[in-house]
Amino acid sequence: MNRRRVVITGAGTINALGNGVAAFLEGLRSGRSGIGELTAFDSRGFRTKYAAQVNDLRAPHWIPAALRRRASRSDMLALHATREALTTASFPALPDDAGIVIGATTGGMFGGEEYFRRKFLDQARTRRSNILATPVSTTVDLLAQLLECGGPRLTVSTACSSGANALGIAADWIRTGVTPVVLCGGSDSLCRMTFSGFNALQALDPAPCRPFDRRRAGLTLGEGSAMFVFEDAEHAAARGAKPLAEFLGYGISADAHHITQPRPDGAGAELATRRALEDSGVGIEEIDYINAHGTATVLNDVIETRALHAVFGVRAAKIPVSSTKSMIGHCLGAAGALEALAGILAIRESFVPPTIGLEEADPECDLDYVTEGARSAKVRSVLSNSYGFGGNNTCIILRAID
Repeated sequence: MNRRRVVITGAGTINALGNGVAAFLEGLRSGRSGIGELTAFDSRGFRTKYAAQVNDLRAPHWIPAALRRRASRSDMLALHATREALTTASFPALPDDAGIVIGATTGGMFGGEEYFRRKFLDQARTRRSNILATPVSTTVDLLAQLLECGGPRLTVSTACSSGANALGIAADWIRTGVTPVVLCGGSDSLCRMTFSGFNALQALDPAPCRPFDRRRAGLTLGEGSAMFVFEDAEHAAARGAKPLAEFLGYGISADAHHITQPRPDGAGAELATRRALEDSGVGIEEIDYINAHGTATVLNDVIETRALHAVFGVRAAKIPVSSTKSMIGHCLGAAGALEALAGILAIRESFVPPTIGLEEADPECDLDYVTEGARSAKVRSVLSNSYGFGGNNTCIILRAID
């Protein structure tokens, strides 16, 4: 039996580079940094005052007032991205049996923290509805209610690979005939909990992050959402949709090594990459661009480089590699989805996004990290890497529509 093809017919985003795919594209092309001073909450006591924050974030006016009042920061990000994804897919409303799967890690934690601060520290009046959206699953629930989707729905929380895993699961639902249409992606907001956790791990760079740089000292946290409409190719063709790209396949693996540190030999990352290539039916000579996990932590950047050498051999040095986290920060559960969108834009706009902030190359990071600014290039196939705490590795492969 032939496996169903999965095409991407809609995409939307909001992140530190702006609201919408056009703003994201402009930021990537210009090598503009979305990293600035954190204002969502007090950064005193943390190693850094920097974050890739979405400014002036508000609940969309087009949702009912009751849902608007209870929407968390993560919900609001997903709502903005979803509206654009549905618009570009020419779906005024999703089919009744459409599925929804979203990657997330923080959920409505920011709202829960604000409730605690106002009620117990400021002793001010608070609205209990502010804590209803705290669970990580509520973004999917809100979208299903708003869009009246009766199909399968799922929240994926596998640390920093959550968004990429959500895309893979969406593709599997379509391939296996569960549903022909899936709204999928990732959404995560900044909050004190993640800042405190990464601060305790000494994983935050006091300065804006510098992936693959010799002086790198950690990541910069960000927030945002990228949402997609995944569709069975025949279903899309029947309604006259014009796909943006094709989701070819993905690979996952577990390091089974440490709660925060990746395997030193990069074997887990290597295995996920090989599985993605096998699932996609793509040879190493076909990959034109690699969107790296590229967190700018001391261990990750070296280990990811080793894994790419192991998989691609002598060709590794010839493939452009970049970390878009250098511009939008590490958006945790949304990272894999946002980076997949960067890959789609690379395919459609014929360019490779740069790695900004990389000035002094680490001798152990010896690939082509595109440091000169955005590079014009014909890009047909993209590998996007996402590695999460606990050794959750996911790699996806996207391709231009023939």
